[in-house]
Amino acid sequence: MNPFSELTLPNGSVIRNRLAKAAMEENMADEHQAPSDHLIKLYQSWADGGVGLIITGNVMIDRRAMTGPGGVVLETEAFIERFKQWSKAARSQGAQIWMQINHPGRQMPAALGQETIAPSAVAMDLGNLSSQFSKPRQMNEEDIADVRRRFVRTAQLAKQAGFNGVQIHAAHGYLISQFLSPITNKRSDRWGGAIENRARLLIDIVRDVRQAVGKDFAVSVKINSADFQRGGFSSDDAKKVVALLNPLKLDLIELSGGSYEAPAMHRQARDGRTLAREAYFLEFAKDIATVAEIPVMVTGGIRRYQVAEQVSSGIDMAGMGTALALNPNLPGEWRSDRSATALLRAVTWKNKMMASAAHMAMVKYQLRRLSKGKGTNPNVLPVLALLEQRLQTRIQNRNYRRRMDNALVAA
Repeated sequence: MNPFSELTLPNGSVIRNRLAKAAMEENMADEHQAPSDHLIKLYQSWADGGVGLIITGNVMIDRRAMTGPGGVVLETEAFIERFKQWSKAARSQGAQIWMQINHPGRQMPAALGQETIAPSAVAMDLGNLSSQFSKPRQMNEEDIADVRRRFVRTAQLAKQAGFNGVQIHAAHGYLISQFLSPITNKRSDRWGGAIENRARLLIDIVRDVRQAVGKDFAVSVKINSADFQRGGFSSDDAKKVVALLNPLKLDLIELSGGSYEAPAMHRQARDGRTLAREAYFLEFAKDIATVAEIPVMVTGGIRRYQVAEQVSSGIDMAGMGTALALNPNLPGEWRSDRSATALLRAVTWKNKMMASAAHMAMVKYQLRRLSKGKGTNPNVLPVLALLEQRLQTRIQNRNYRRRMDNALVAA
């Protein structure tokens, strides 16, 4: 199938092509944790670049539960006008814009100073880096009900702010993914055990959100094709979850993989000159798609037209992250130059956790440059990008803790 053909979603809306800007964590919120001018400018660059669908980076449903200190939060109408500006910029050239909504669960940095919750009290295992995350408290029924309400409220506000849809993040080791994985979900109640129980929170949230936003607003889910951890969420589990989601009138399922502990979503093909393993979740996705009754999108490593074309021959949409951080105009360039690509300098460090952190820092380095109207630098040194990112994070951590402390005093 041609990557530039239209895709009609189950809700009847049309995405102008099969190329999507997948979610990346920008950490560019303003002092109110609303979209900043820089963030809006960044999304304008993707709007101008020619993708059919733009999925935002994490928008948090609870300001007490963050993947990072500079994240955007949407809990109330307080700064809804900023969100309207964000969606307007992203929609300006005809793309759809979906808000990815998320809760980190145990994957919240300890430096933020907030209580961490998770399905079970299972600490992060990152070797020497484990202390960067606090051991979580096991969620009770009230916690679970609160999370469900918050996902629904944020979805309703996204619709009010002019977004075309939401993506419920149930991948990459965040809270819903933690419920899905037997490594992080040790519960013996109705939320744990069999995959039907472990998927209950996701199913309930999807059902609640769909009922709240109506049929014309896109509702999608992002899940792992696998955790890539022994004893974790498997591709067979993923197929069972997709089967459970089929009756719920979703508009798209995105398949990715990995978590902070097994960061498969950041790996690269060793040989940058070959197409082999560029779309590194594609084979998993094709297998899982055999049970899907709704459109499927695969994300992970795509940066060349030939691979996007290969993906769209069996999968409905091709999602790109790093490639569009390096060259937001890549889809438009492909219309006249099929050889155009975007390749980030490889991180060859032996420590996989540090290599993953460096990769993320290098991507965020590109995003910051784009947000300021500057050209990207694919050859930035990993160590320099990581040091810059850590300095910025330290400043943002301090500002976040100050805001939360002031909120407590005001309350």
